Amino acid sequence: LAGSTAASIDFSMWGMFMQADLVVKSVLVLLILASFWCWAIIFEKYFLFSNIKAKAARFESDFWSSEALDKFYEKSKKRVNHPMAVIFVAAMEEWFRSKNSTNQNPQGLKISLRERIVQVMLVSRNREMEHLESGLGFLATTGSSAPFIGLFGTVVGIMNSFQAIAISKNTSLVAVAPGIAEALFATAIGLFAAIPAVIAYNKFSNELARFSNKLEDFSTEFDTILSRQLEA
Repeated sequence: LAGSTAASIDFSMWGMFMQADLVVKSVLVLLILASFWCWAIIFEKYFLFSNIKAKAARFESDFWSSEALDKFYEKSKKRVNHPMAVIFVAAMEEWFRSKNSTNQNPQGLKISLRERIVQVMLVSRNREMEHLESGLGFLATTGSSAPFIGLFGTVVGIMNSFQAIAISKNTSLVAVAPGIAEALFATAIGLFAAIPAVIAYNKFSNELARFSNKLEDFSTEFDTILSRQLEA
């Protein structure tokens, strides 16, 4: 009889989900949705970062091989589709806006022009980095909270097992198996959501830090070029 009862219990993922109580089901649905959203962010960020790194590398190569900033600006402003180009175009636009006033009163405006250009590049870089960082907070939140949410489902599943023992007055494995299965299933789904989120968050955070340094270096080098132009 015990063997037939055990055989009647469906221990597949779908079967365990359907046999779980409302609380455990809610936990599982929440974790599965969080996992799907994390994977959507992971794929989106992977292709985004690969794209902008390739475009930034081409932009830097074209920038340093160009002979005149004006001509390169005219070509670049038509395809501002990555952070480095955004910084460059924003700085050049500020340069051209202030060019006439600087020529009329060069004594007092050269330093302020350079400061404005530096501020424009800084603001542009911060905005671009903020855009690139969107979604990483959800990865961090999922990576830190999903195991505990799964643990909550585990606790509820174990409580259900003890309740089954008390009701049936049967301490055999058959009586507690469904609750234990629910508990372990919730734990597994919590880890399934958390582990990729943590790995992806660490990877993308490191890539963002390196790319931010790259943008900062480019801004510094471009500021040096502009300062030479002002001094000349």
